Amino acid sequence: MVTGQEAILMDRRARLKELTLLFLKLGTIAFGGPAAHIAMMEDEVVKKRKWMERQHFLDLIGATNLIPGPNSTEMTMHIGHERAGFVGLLVAGASFILPAVLITAVFAWLYQQYGQLPQVEPFIYGIKPAVIAIIVAAVYSLGQKAVKNLQLLLLGLLTLAAALVGVNEIAALLGAGFAGLLLYAIKNQRVTLKSIAPTLLLQPLYADTLPISLVSIFFTFLKIGAILYGSGYVLFAFLDAELVAKGFMERRQLIDAIAVGQFTPGPVLSTATFVGWQLDGWQGAGAATAGIFLPSFFFVLVLNPIIPRLRKSKLFSAFLDAVNVASVAVIVAVVIEMGKSTLTDWRTIVIVVASLVVVFWLKKLNSAFIVIGGALLGYLLSLI
Repeated sequence: MVTGQEAILMDRRARLKELTLLFLKLGTIAFGGPAAHIAMMEDEVVKKRKWMERQHFLDLIGATNLIPGPNSTEMTMHIGHERAGFVGLLVAGASFILPAVLITAVFAWLYQQYGQLPQVEPFIYGIKPAVIAIIVAAVYSLGQKAVKNLQLLLLGLLTLAAALVGVNEIAALLGAGFAGLLLYAIKNQRVTLKSIAPTLLLQPLYADTLPISLVSIFFTFLKIGAILYGSGYVLFAFLDAELVAKGFMERRQLIDAIAVGQFTPGPVLSTATFVGWQLDGWQGAGAATAGIFLPSFFFVLVLNPIIPRLRKSKLFSAFLDAVNVASVAVIVAVVIEMGKSTLTDWRTIVIVVASLVVVFWLKKLNSAFIVIGGALLGYLLSLI
């Protein structure tokens, strides 16, 4: 007979196994950047597995957008913490990161050996249009929950406008959040900020004059991981200042590193693996990868347990509702920008339309099949 303690252990092992398999899969097929990754997670975690309510999923997105680091990777950690505590956080995060790091490491080794990247464009031609369709479906789903009233709709539209004209995304999110606080205060004729504490970001010390070594590689990427907001192009700016400007690597190498991060699945911050490999082989890759992702584990560990308590505060709830709708608006801005650069001919338009039809018609279809289908269709159409 199975005892209560044994049943708890079996349940925990089962949950950890579920987390491992799910995020290894997503880390292998999740192309398209954070917005696409989060869309896939929403499909898997909220719709299919029903591990959490959509509102809580939105709360996690909003909270994740307010801390540094890769948003989609931090979402995996939040989900892991919800399912299996601290160990779940570690397992989910590591499982999502691992495939991208291994794939990037292979490219890094090939690049170091041959000095150039293999030609992969024919094979990924259709992935981005398919990813756009996945994100549109997520925006529709999350937007229905996030837009609770006319005020939030207005905040969302203002955030979208701000994002499209180039306002920093964290500034736009915080602006929307504090606008939500102001509207709440006006409505209730009182203001109190006691329930909101500012996020303290501890930046690791790093001397700019240190020569490149495993220690300096680790601390360089630890610093970047602790203060990085925004997309992979923001990462490019940090690395340009930290490495290219100081003569540790060529700008051409850095551009190739960013390209690898863009066309490989999983978090774009796996670019760090590529850069670290060019600096000091596989050991440099390990140091850079550990450094850039380590802060995210810490931030999520601290933040996740207090989100439900913060949600109970009416004041913070108003703040979080505003941040949630702003997060959806930022995702819309990402879709628009992706559309401008991706939908450049009739083939990509055909792919995105076909993918949208499939996404909204076959709502339970795994998003991995949308990605695979887009890639195959893109390859076939590129032959015409």
